[in-house]
Amino acid sequence: MPMDRRHVKWGTATLCNTALRSLAVALVAAFIPAAAGAGTDVTTYHGDAMRTGWNSTETQLTPQQVASRSFGLLRSIDLDDQVDAQPLVVSDQPIDGRSSISDVVYVVTEANSVYAFDPSSGEQLLHVNLGPAVPRSMLPGGCLNNGQTIGIASTPAIDLAHETMYLVSYTLENGTPTYRIHALSLRNLQDRIASRVIKSVVNASQSDPVRFDARVNRQRAGLALANGNVYAAFASFCDLKTSASRGWVMGWQQDTLKPLPSHPFVDRKAAGALAWFLSSIWMSGSAPASDTTGRLYMVTGNKIEVPNGAPAGEREMSESVAAVSGDLRLVSEYFTPQNRDELDAADLDFGAGGIMLLPDQDGPLPHLATAAGKDGMLYLLDRDHLGGFSANGADKVVGKYAIGGCFCVQSYFVGRDGTPRVVTSGGVNIMVWKVVASATTVRLEREVTSHPLNSGQFPGFMTMISSNGTDNTIIWAVSHPPNDGPRNVTLHAYDATNATRLFSEPAGTWPNFDGTANVMPVVANGKVYVAAYRALSIFGLRVPTKNLVSLSPNAAPSIALPPAVATADEQVAGAAK
Repeated sequence: MPMDRRHVKWGTATLCNTALRSLAVALVAAFIPAAAGAGTDVTTYHGDAMRTGWNSTETQLTPQQVASRSFGLLRSIDLDDQVDAQPLVVSDQPIDGRSSISDVVYVVTEANSVYAFDPSSGEQLLHVNLGPAVPRSMLPGGCLNNGQTIGIASTPAIDLAHETMYLVSYTLENGTPTYRIHALSLRNLQDRIASRVIKSVVNASQSDPVRFDARVNRQRAGLALANGNVYAAFASFCDLKTSASRGWVMGWQQDTLKPLPSHPFVDRKAAGALAWFLSSIWMSGSAPASDTTGRLYMVTGNKIEVPNGAPAGEREMSESVAAVSGDLRLVSEYFTPQNRDELDAADLDFGAGGIMLLPDQDGPLPHLATAAGKDGMLYLLDRDHLGGFSANGADKVVGKYAIGGCFCVQSYFVGRDGTPRVVTSGGVNIMVWKVVASATTVRLEREVTSHPLNSGQFPGFMTMISSNGTDNTIIWAVSHPPNDGPRNVTLHAYDATNATRLFSEPAGTWPNFDGTANVMPVVANGKVYVAAYRALSIFGLRVPTKNLVSLSPNAAPSIALPPAVATADEQVAGAAK
């Protein structure tokens, strides 16, 4: 590929100076408009480093077209296992051994497979397997919040400037579950740098160091690129090994995979075996967000029960939003809800949802963020002053709004009137909120609410936004399978101006009752991608029916499923870790 085109797509991120390049990378969303006439890339979870989920360069899909009979399923492509990660899209990507270039969609599976497909033809361009996945039977206590195997569970991150995809695999090596960080070439899916086994020991106390244990820590949150580094966050498997599972944040230099100092979130409440607590980072698969300062933002889950009713401490990191320095040495800002102990006791993880950073705003608070979790309370935060912890008073936040239980992350767009908007998807409703600023205050004002989605399993679902600038704005959502009837995940499209539904159709299957279907739709270049159980579904403006290409039996509108058996663990509290 000619280097000048890739420079156009990556903009000033090709500066040689590492600090300047890192700043530029943070400024450029991963929904990157290329040179005139070229495509749009989706290279990271929820589209950009701030996790806004807004592709403002979609010129082909309009509300009128999506609501017509011309929009629908183009093809369904078989995969070798369940997909818990979001697909990624790169336009005009060269592939080794091929004379032509095309758009490429990359998909990873829980079998540790990485695929590259041509979305226009459905042709498999590349496939590599990174090693045997870990059987669910080897998880602590037989944790059921996964498929039968656990391999690549998180969304990779792509560095276009160096045509490199970073991902974390989970392999069984000499009988031992092992995490590895990989840097794969987009051209051939081979390691550009030798992969590294992920391990760490942190002397968090004088007498009891914290050791990373790959057997009990789950790498679910998407990967993040910032500051010339790649970052991964870790959670637990069903909170069944509380003495060993931690909310780890780890980082590696992108060009060498040399590890940064690790940061485990730990709560110090008691002596001995209960001295360390969970504070897991899973966020329903959402990735840590980052802004132009290079700080990382993430949300943690619960800790274990406090012995003897000990009160909450000031800097303990369960149920919290944390802003972490790019070198992972410092929690520079944090927010913990005042009802943190109640959330812990009921296992109502704040960290069930991800965090979204709003682009810079006019008004008194230019740097805002939103986050919500299982209890359904959305917090509007000033990320310059996140608010800390107020044990005996009101939360020091910009605003609080009830949206419904949130296994989700918010989305963002700007309407034709120039007003910024936040889209929430807690419970079973889409809500669109205006960001209203005066000279002294900022608030969210609810504008429209959709009719309920038929979404069972767990509350909340994932959304993504497409528009052509501020025109033709569509909210895309994938709902969970209902608790009764066919175990399908369903793609929905809504007109963002009034929350009326434009389209709804099955987009794959999900037989697991326990492992939440946190499926993120991806919109780019006139197509919508949904990856679920053993299949990638691609939607778009379809050709006449006689020319429809079907590569899988799953292309049929009604999708048959293998028998699924509910278990006693099917409940909101304590699930989907």
